[in-house]
This record gives sequence, structure tokens and C-alpha cells, in this order.
Amino acid sequence: MKVLILTCNTGEGHNSVAEAVRQVFSVAGTECAVMDALSFLSEFVSDAISGFHTGIYRHMPGAFKKSYQFMEQHPSVLDEDGVVARILTAGAERMCEFIEVAEYDCLICPHAFAALMVTQMRRMYPGIDVTASFIATDYTCSPTVVDCDMDWFFVPSEGAKEEFLAAGIPAERIVVTAGIPVRREFFRHMDRDAARRRLGLPRSGQMLLAMCGSMGCGHLDALAELVAGRLAHGHLMTVVCGTNVHLRKKLDRIFDGRDDIHIMGYTDEVSLLMDSADLYLTKPGGISTSEAAVKGLPMVLVDAVAGCEEYNLRHFCGLGGAVTADRQEDLARLCLTLLDDLDALRDMGAALRQPGDAAQEICDRLTGKETA
Repeated sequence: MKVLILTCNTGEGHNSVAEAVRQVFSVAGTECAVMDALSFLSEFVSDAISGFHTGIYRHMPGAFKKSYQFMEQHPSVLDEDGVVARILTAGAERMCEFIEVAEYDCLICPHAFAALMVTQMRRMYPGIDVTASFIATDYTCSPTVVDCDMDWFFVPSEGAKEEFLAAGIPAERIVVTAGIPVRREFFRHMDRDAARRRLGLPRSGQMLLAMCGSMGCGHLDALAELVAGRLAHGHLMTVVCGTNVHLRKKLDRIFDGRDDIHIMGYTDEVSLLMDSADLYLTKPGGISTSEAAVKGLPMVLVDAVAGCEEYNLRHFCGLGGAVTADRQEDLARLCLTLLDDLDALRDMGAALRQPGDAAQEICDRLTGKETA
């Protein structure tokens, strides 16, 4: 078996899932590579689509929510003859040539854009002998999935499975995994004090970790100010701004001189930061919430972007491992209250933890170690 994971650079979440699956195949001794599916259109188009997505996601979340709702209500815009589908699948010929020359026989798509391209490739070249799989990176069935012709659909919960069934996906093609695949480092748990020592953070006091995705979207600045204004003596807050340079500069200026507030930019130490924290303030992205769930880290969820993330929010609040509120003042109040409620934090953490490893389950299914 030779595996190709086709991701998209629209945020780091899909790339993170791709890497999580690649890591498991690598340990199993299976040759596996990761590529940006949009690069088969062109590097320029890939950068343009990713840049547009980032801009909308970070600066116009209302527009993102409305466009998602429009696709839910008007799935015909994604029909194979529609403009959107034609754009996304224009690279199908180049994709097919690359796959045949490199002799890949197993394709995995952790993004609907990639799955649409693979679907079009299979329509255009029905003789190509590959197994194609889709990995849902949210706890729902996105509107684009119904147009994807995949052999397997890996979904993160029983609730998501019901949505895939309602969308017309055959039951025999759906596999429920233990959440969404996360990278190996999130399964390694470091003692809180040791993690803080590694990060150069104070070892005493409860700590809130605040982060809204790799793009630093949402009103994280306002929320940080609200929490900081009432943060109890001895408690800490670490804010990760991701790639949002403007946010980083603004918060550095606001909290200059505060020893209890730590501001960071983009980091690859998220697993360590989660180990160092007692509570996580974040938007309900499918990957970030799944990483926290593996860690058993309680969450306060900010409905910053909506769309598919609304379903993630409902899922984790329904489990009892997360809470949310509509107003920023109420979100800040939840954070401050929970930091002082050790029993609630313990119960929320226990509600999140689930046995299993989604990436390993996917690898086992595709390599034949686990049969239906």
C-alpha cells in the first residue's frame, strides 16, 4: 500500500489531521505522503483560495456563517456541473497523472475540497485503481460531503454518523472513530508543573489558556481584557495569537508589565501549553477541541465563526466537557468562576476523555487490520 493524504492550506486544522494520520502510517511502516490538493490547480490558486478563506474567517465571520448556511440550504451550488465544483476539480487531470506515476493506491482526504477533486478525477478516469477516504474534521456532515464519492467516510461521533446517513451516505461506508485524529504528541501527558517549567511559566496558580485557532480569529483581545481585569491574585492567563500579528502587537501593548499575563504568537508547543493549563478558552474548531478532549482539558467555547463550528460546540457542551455563553462578559465570567472551581474542572475533564485513537483506527481499517 502507498498512501497519499490530500489536504488544503485553509487553516492549520486540516494539515494537523493529515499529519496525525501520516504519523500512524509511518509507524506502521506504510509509505505515506501529504500534499496540498489545491496545488494541482496551481500554487497561485492554492494561495489565493487559502488567503481568501483566512481573510473571511478572521475578519468577516458573519459572512462565513451566512455562506455556510446558504450552502446548507442550497446544496445545488456544489453540483458537479456548478461553477464551484468546476473550479475545485479543474486539477483532476494533473492529480490523476501524479497518482499514476507515483503509484499511490490509497487516497485520504481530510478536507471536502480535496474529496471533491478526487471525486471528479474518478468520474473522468474511471479506470484509476485507488481507494478513497474522507475524514470529517468537524462533528457534523458539511454540505459538500453529499457530492463526494468516497469508499470510506470516517466520522468522529455517532451523532455525526446520523447526519451522514441523512445526507444519503450508505451506512456500510461510514466508520465512527474515537473523535477526530490528533497528532501523537497530544497523547503524551506531562505533569502540569513540569510543563510550566519547560515553558518558563510560574508553577503556582490556576492558568487559563486562551487561543482561537492558528489564525487568531474572534474577539480574543476583548475577552482577554475582560478576564485580565478580574483575574484573581496568583492566577495566570496565557494568550496565543497564532499568525495574527496585529493581535499579538495589540495585546503586547495592552498587557505590558503584567507578570500574570503571557502573550505568544504562533507556536508548535500547543500540546505542552495544554498540559500547563487548567482551563481552555477557544473557538470550537474540530481539531483544537479534539486535542483538548484527548488531554482532558475543560473548555469555555467562543462561538466566533459559527457554521460547522456550531455543531462542534453543541457536541462538547453536550458531553459536559465544555460551557459557553452568548455575551463576552458572560464568557469571561465563566472563565473566572471555573478557575476557582476545582471540582467542576475535574468533572469536565473526566467527561471529555474517551478511549481510542482515531488516526490509529483509520490506519487499521485501511491496512486491513480491522475489518467491518
